[in-house]
Amino acid sequence: MMKYVFIFLIIFVTLNFAQYERPGSTDAQFLKIDVSPRSAGMGSAFISVSNGAEATYYNPAALARVKNLDFVFTHTEWFAGIKHEFAAGVKNFGAFGTFGFSAIALYTDEMKVRTPLQPDGTGETFYAGNYKFGISYGRLLTDHVSLGGTFNFVHLSLYQDFKANGIGGDIAVLYVTNFRRFRFGMKIANFGSEIKFVNESYPLPTNFQFGLSMNAIQSEQQHFLVSFSAIKPNDGQPLGQVGGEWNWREIIFLRAGYRFNHGVAKYSFGGGLYWNISSTRLRFDYSYSDFSLLGSAHRFGIGFSL
Repeated sequence: MMKYVFIFLIIFVTLNFAQYERPGSTDAQFLKIDVSPRSAGMGSAFISVSNGAEATYYNPAALARVKNLDFVFTHTEWFAGIKHEFAAGVKNFGAFGTFGFSAIALYTDEMKVRTPLQPDGTGETFYAGNYKFGISYGRLLTDHVSLGGTFNFVHLSLYQDFKANGIGGDIAVLYVTNFRRFRFGMKIANFGSEIKFVNESYPLPTNFQFGLSMNAIQSEQQHFLVSFSAIKPNDGQPLGQVGGEWNWREIIFLRAGYRFNHGVAKYSFGGGLYWNISSTRLRFDYSYSDFSLLGSAHRFGIGFSL
């Protein structure tokens, strides 16, 4: 089975990414924005690290390793007062695999309608927003290998009749070992229909990702996880990410990361607190990401698992 999965990935990447850089040639750019403070804090080097409900976005194959229930809610303070929200929940149904649902929203505050003749406003107001709703599934193929996918519905809304819809999907694999928690993941993200906005049609920001991670330090009291990933988008040059996460007794987490070959995003850092209350594991995460001249982004997330 895995042989055919790898063959499919190689063929897909060869056909879809053997092309020139085309900046600005894809739509729904909000699909590229990190949804998890943990991922952002590690420089987005997260495809092999992902677990829990965040895996609906990063690597749906990791959903197969969710023990029972997991939920997460995150908020990002984006540029120019724009808000970014993410929510997801997953449930493991044993032999039937793990199912999940996720939603992403990128939206503005209320804005005035302005025209050349009425630059101070016409009295009308509007909101602009981009939304994605996804249904995910993950299943173990062997004790070490899992396969997963997500079906997405994308909706873009600017003003009144300026709206557009599209559908897309992700497919991913994850390989996990018992040696220092070594993990290797691959994913094809956002392949699907074009989005027609007004009179122009553009494809989704499809990309191929792979990454690996392992514990460089592993003891009873602490772990230090290092991770690397690479992305080849269909509209730009390859990107690289590297990140690290130190934790003390699975309670206190500190993270840092760096992005290579990215136009504005460079370094990031963050942390988290995880604790158990009865049979429920709660978590809180925060990250800071530097975007050079654009400014910075702050992400906050809460989650719990049963």
